[in-house]
Amino acid sequence: MTTELKPRTGEGLTKDLPLASGMTPNLKSAFSGFISDLRGFRADIHNRLQQQEERLTMLDQKSYAPRARISRPNLSAQSEGEAPHQKAFAAYLRSGDDDGLRGLVLDSKAMSTAVAGDGGYLVDPETSQRIQSVLTSGASVRAIANVVQVEATSYDVLVDHSDIGHGWATEIGSTVETGTPVIDRITIPLHELSALPKASQRLLDDSAFDLEGWLAGRIADRFARAEAAAFVSGNGIDKPRGFLTHATVDNDIWVWGSLGTVPTGVDGAFAGADAIVDLVYALGAAYRARAVFVMNSKTAGAVRKMKDNDGRFLWSDGLAAAEPARLLGYPVLIAEDMPDIASGSHAIAFGDFAAGYTIAERPDLRVLRDPFSAKPHVLFYATKRVGGDVSDFAAIKLLRFAIA
Repeated sequence: MTTELKPRTGEGLTKDLPLASGMTPNLKSAFSGFISDLRGFRADIHNRLQQQEERLTMLDQKSYAPRARISRPNLSAQSEGEAPHQKAFAAYLRSGDDDGLRGLVLDSKAMSTAVAGDGGYLVDPETSQRIQSVLTSGASVRAIANVVQVEATSYDVLVDHSDIGHGWATEIGSTVETGTPVIDRITIPLHELSALPKASQRLLDDSAFDLEGWLAGRIADRFARAEAAAFVSGNGIDKPRGFLTHATVDNDIWVWGSLGTVPTGVDGAFAGADAIVDLVYALGAAYRARAVFVMNSKTAGAVRKMKDNDGRFLWSDGLAAAEPARLLGYPVLIAEDMPDIASGSHAIAFGDFAAGYTIAERPDLRVLRDPFSAKPHVLFYATKRVGGDVSDFAAIKLLRFAIA
């Protein structure tokens, strides 16, 4: 007995298979069950393959689709060189577009910039850092003074310049009450220091122009000169008060609130090297360890020629690069704002300026862009809050070019 099991073309096992006419009913029933089971098996395999294919498709979408949406940042040199704050600040300086500054969010590990409540914009961190480094390294009292940063309109220095009472006690005697020291408060107000550099709009439009470097250099130069003069001879009105503007008195009768002076013995000139030695030892021993001479270049030229009784120069140059020159073993700061040698002038100061003079400043530096006042130029109004004053009158002594 022969049975032909050929599926119809294109239909697979979805149709009934033709059976021989002579097949017995039992055999026909058995084949029908077999075909039914085969169809169920095929349907189950088909469903499983379909589920597996759908699962693989979903995995592919999760693996590759996010990569297309969240790509790695551009590693080209151009992208690295253009930080967000630099691009936003350059756009503000060139065209006045402040949208980038208003929406700028910087990494908290770096110096942060923000929009001031009165509409002023802080210089970006790199520019501000350049200016601060120039101010610190300049030939100014700032380099040797005590510099503090505050968030208020003034800075108070508490000074205990009086002495506590004392006495000797016996074993059975009563202890006598002694005097209590008095604490004074010196208030250093902060004043506004400003600079107003300008540039043409065409120059600002030139993308090859180093705008940040130019602006930092102009502001730093203006601020450094203004600060240096104020810390020496400022009158305290809308500017820091210089240490030379305080009252002076002969060091033999020195009292708190004034600076002690040592005369040279000759009006407007040196009588010899003894006056410089007297100036050194007029300062208390507690201050001499960190003391510094301050004078301008003309005075330094005169002092450099002076010799002691054995013919040795009092002046010695620094032994290493960037090391200051020394006079009688103490460092010398050349500050051009110190007065020249003249009748009755205080051309040389000697003291511990880290204790004797305090500079208080706010950490923010603001720049306002003004494209209207000086057309076709653009003005950049930079402001900084800073103040300074003597904080310890015993820590600074002056050499007076006078007979007494």
